[in-house]
Amino acid sequence: MDDFKNQKVLHKRYAFEIVLRIREILMALPSLVDINVPDGKHFTVCGDVHGQFFDLLNIFELNGLPSEENPYLFNGDFVDRGSFSVEVILTLFAFKCMFPSAIHLSRGNHESKSMNKIYGFEGEVRSKLSDKFVELFAEVFCYLPLAHVINEKIFVVHGGLFSTDGVKLSDIRAIDRFCEPPEEGLSFGGDVTKRFLKDNNLDLVVRSHEVKDEGYEIEHDGKLITVFSAPNYCDQMGNKGAFIRFEAPTMEPKIVTFSAVPHPDVKPMAYASNFLRMFN
Repeated sequence: MDDFKNQKVLHKRYAFEIVLRIREILMALPSLVDINVPDGKHFTVCGDVHGQFFDLLNIFELNGLPSEENPYLFNGDFVDRGSFSVEVILTLFAFKCMFPSAIHLSRGNHESKSMNKIYGFEGEVRSKLSDKFVELFAEVFCYLPLAHVINEKIFVVHGGLFSTDGVKLSDIRAIDRFCEPPEEGLSFGGDVTKRFLKDNNLDLVVRSHEVKDEGYEIEHDGKLITVFSAPNYCDQMGNKGAFIRFEAPTMEPKIVTFSAVPHPDVKPMAYASNFLRMFN
């Protein structure tokens, strides 16, 4: 992490070892992962980081490094847009290799080939590692779990709930996730949230995916929290970042907000496709 901070790159050999090891770990996981937080212990959920490595370091500064005593869930969109995506993904993957139970990772819509081609990750991987890594990351992203349930009460997923009603946790467990995601998105109202929670005996939905001025937003009578952890998104949105800490047994959400920290002068989207840079 210190080397990354000083804009050094990791030798390809070690990057390979990390990515191949993470592939084994992720392949063995179910599509829906159950997390247990024992009484008296805490758990932190972060939203999109989007290649903002120096803000990721700031999260660890504020809330401690991931460890078995200080576990995290990063809820998708680790890469793209920010120009330190390789540093973000290798750091998160390395922690997961070291302490598999200290860090959990959900797939976001930017953990996909089509997004990575346009929004910078693919170009950054070619520049900092090699062409071979582009394919390797694309494969590994397909193995990321789709959702997590914490203490049988809190459902965490990147984008949100489903365009169809009546989805059960068992349906999510049964998804064969080893593929590129479909194109269509979804949106949902409070009625959908409440019905999903009731059907599955849950208390809260946490999702990410959307930038929020304060880094978070609470909706649907407190039953839905959006958390977004990339402050001053793309160096221009002026938003705060946030993360949520839950403490067992109550699992009441405590939201911590933070501001962006300085980073080296590499613009967001520096590695994006030329077509997109024209509009930036």
